[in-house]
Amino acid sequence: MNVKIETSWKEQLSKEFNKKYFKELSLFVANTYQKNCCYPPYSEIFKAFYATPFNEVRVVIIGQDPYHGAGQANGLCFSVADGIVHPPSLRNIFKEIHADLDVEVPASGNLERWASQGVLLLNATLTVEAHKAGSHQKKGWEQFTDTVIQQISEEREGVVFLLWGGFAKKKGSKVDITKHLVLTSGHPSPLSANRGYWFGNEHFRKTNEYFVEKGKAPIKW
Repeated sequence: MNVKIETSWKEQLSKEFNKKYFKELSLFVANTYQKNCCYPPYSEIFKAFYATPFNEVRVVIIGQDPYHGAGQANGLCFSVADGIVHPPSLRNIFKEIHADLDVEVPASGNLERWASQGVLLLNATLTVEAHKAGSHQKKGWEQFTDTVIQQISEEREGVVFLLWGGFAKKKGSKVDITKHLVLTSGHPSPLSANRGYWFGNEHFRKTNEYFVEKGKAPIKW
């Protein structure tokens, strides 16, 4: 795996790239992409880091795996490529934004527009084999993304962490709440959302109120 990554992230993570586990992970990913159909496209594995430089991170949203269906994953959690039907969780995210901020549901589920405003859309595992959810878990990605979260928590201030569902809450459990705002709720997946654990969390409103209180521009969700 030829790691090409934005300069500010490279400075933060250079030591990680030289660790034994990451070298083994790199070999696994390179070999698996050669042998099998995997997502996101190889060139977009680190897209979250290019789209949102370390020094510009304002919000962190944590997902689990990339989408494993054809043409869906584009390197940003919950996001899909232009022209792809919105998956159920993304539909519920847009429904909550509409209810919370009266923002119309967009035609495109591509969340690059969020990433360019400082929303780091981070999956815990950055790759997956087609139609095999969780197939690249426990190969080293989780250790890498734990380091990403730790670096943001330690080196930045005033970042909003949106932790949706038990997995994300555990992943972000060590974020320094004296320096950052941590908002938690159920996951936007239909199973959780339809049981009352997602809708009405007002996370998008609360995020913007936090930034406005600090004299910063709100996110255009």
